[in-house]
Amino acid sequence: MSFFVLTGIFLGVGASSWAVPLESFIPKKDLPREWSLIHGPQIYTQKTLFERINGQADLFFKYGFQKSVFAIYQGKKSRQDQIEVDVYDMGSVLQAFGVFSRFRNEDRPGGFGVDSFLDDHSALFYQGKYFVILYAPEPNQEILGQFSKLISLKMSDPSPPPREISYFPKNGLKAGSIQYFSEGLLGYQFLKRGFQGTYVEKTEVEAKVEDKDRIKTGQEEFKLFLAIFQNPEKAKSALRDFKDDLSKKGKVFSESIVGFETGALKGEDPYQGRVKVVQKGSYLLGIVGFEKEEGAETRLAEFVKNVK
Repeated sequence: MSFFVLTGIFLGVGASSWAVPLESFIPKKDLPREWSLIHGPQIYTQKTLFERINGQADLFFKYGFQKSVFAIYQGKKSRQDQIEVDVYDMGSVLQAFGVFSRFRNEDRPGGFGVDSFLDDHSALFYQGKYFVILYAPEPNQEILGQFSKLISLKMSDPSPPPREISYFPKNGLKAGSIQYFSEGLLGYQFLKRGFQGTYVEKTEVEAKVEDKDRIKTGQEEFKLFLAIFQNPEKAKSALRDFKDDLSKKGKVFSESIVGFETGALKGEDPYQGRVKVVQKGSYLLGIVGFEKEEGAETRLAEFVKNVK
């Protein structure tokens, strides 16, 4: 092999392994009109993150925080017009989505990143392994959106969202409700890490109004969840732990789930409500907090079918 070929190989390996400097995501040129960078970029590491977000640092550490960069922009018309920017390297798309999902409290997409949230005071999004927060002390949704798009354009990572999100059935899914927990899914330590999504279903109940029987329409909320394990044996062990937990704190029902004579569990948790859980490979999939038995099994069966 020639010297030139070897040199090309080494150069190729070196180039692909170079990390993009985090501070390069902080816009310095082509800023919104009459706005300028007045502080930063300032880097924070695992040792110094408490200096920036003391009360929330532990949450970021649970999701694989690597490092972050912080900056402040100011409008020329008023010193009160400021935008604070934090860009977090979370190590993977999954972890970036996870922390994003924990901060987003409703569905208000802003049209930047893989998924986003935008209101008068804040903008959130994730893209590749990065999670980004922008905050405005004074209401300024338009400028928050402009800065978010500038930062997003600097991130060339084309990674798609975590594939598990696509497993959740679309019908009835509350927009923006899917979350990823790095541990303690649904509050159960034996479930460890996984996803949950909230579903809303219309219900009809008979109600007496002015001495007349009428049908009153309401809404039922329940959750689908997907717990992830290293292999099928660990998933099976977690299912046994789930059964033991329900036996001690709630109820375990003897009847089987349609299509799952083994590797399944039905019961009732004193806090979560009615529960159905099935194992599929290295996953445990379940539904909690439902009222309608037939509808729950149909929804769970669709969920299981989606898992590849």
